[in-house]
Amino acid sequence: MMFKSSLIYLAKAVAFGLVMAAVFILFTHFTGNQNGGLLQFGNGSSELSFASAVRKAAPAVVNIYSLSVNQDQPLNSSKLQGLGSGVIMSKEGYIITNYHVINKADEIVVAVQDGRKFSADVVGMDPETDLAVLKIEGENLPVVPINLKHSPRVGDVVLAIGNPYNLGQTITQGIISATGRSGLSSRYLDFLQTDAAINAGNSGGALIDTTGSLIGINTAAYQLTNDDKAGHGINFAIPIELAYKVMGKLIKDGRVIRGALGISGEPVNQVIAQILNLPDLKGIFVTNLDAGGPAAKAGLKPRDVIIKYQNEDVTGVEMMMDRIAETKPGTKVDVQIIRDGKTMDIPVIMGEKTSRDN
Repeated sequence: MMFKSSLIYLAKAVAFGLVMAAVFILFTHFTGNQNGGLLQFGNGSSELSFASAVRKAAPAVVNIYSLSVNQDQPLNSSKLQGLGSGVIMSKEGYIITNYHVINKADEIVVAVQDGRKFSADVVGMDPETDLAVLKIEGENLPVVPINLKHSPRVGDVVLAIGNPYNLGQTITQGIISATGRSGLSSRYLDFLQTDAAINAGNSGGALIDTTGSLIGINTAAYQLTNDDKAGHGINFAIPIELAYKVMGKLIKDGRVIRGALGISGEPVNQVIAQILNLPDLKGIFVTNLDAGGPAAKAGLKPRDVIIKYQNEDVTGVEMMMDRIAETKPGTKVDVQIIRDGKTMDIPVIMGEKTSRDN
């Protein structure tokens, strides 16, 4: 009997040991291989490191110097007007940066991390999204890894790479604090919010994930007032999906061509729905029309409620403005409205957005 009990005790010990060994193997496998191999083992201890991600992306992040030329000086001496960062996006030498980094520059110098310096040409600029594309001519240029299919999530670890205060390339680390931050500077832009430090000179630099893939273009730090220089851990980046799309348009046309309807509106709320006897709270309540604009010419009127655009339900003002902006000028679009309780379909010939348009 005692022998049988000993065997049972021994069997339980062996089974427990096997289970713990399996758990250890699984833990080592997942923590050692996910996220680009973040957990590295050395000298008998674990060390959290983002060195692999930095090695992949950092060589493609460049320093950008904006120079102004004094025409009154006999030698046309150049003066440093501003500095920022940029990201090499292709072997052909196309670089994404912020519009505000280079918009007033007479000359632009790009410094690559391997020590080379280039004079850059401006391919195109888009103030609406604070993006610009430059081009340099060089061989064996480093290119940043890009994964357009990956959607950043709140809580993801991110790294910001740039040239703050011209100290040289610097890496800061944080997390994605929020996605889809809108209404900060442009209706066409939803920012990624991060607490990774972004200071003067970081603008136009790379926001990468822990695999080294580019997920955003660093653009701004939150300021309460114009004199507010303190960091608040609230910084913003332009999502790579939008930046990549804008880059393609700037390379093709030198500018971003956006459609315009010439309307102003607001979301349908409970009061508007009750006054107009609307079935639900979907759509946009038209408050104003540009005189002579596409919508006015087509017969839309103030107090109309736009419920569909090109047969797609209008779920909000931002959604509507995005669809309008993405529509090529000259395109005939179908706009469905409710007017005096009746549903109507109105064809509109799309106009082109100018800097004066809302």
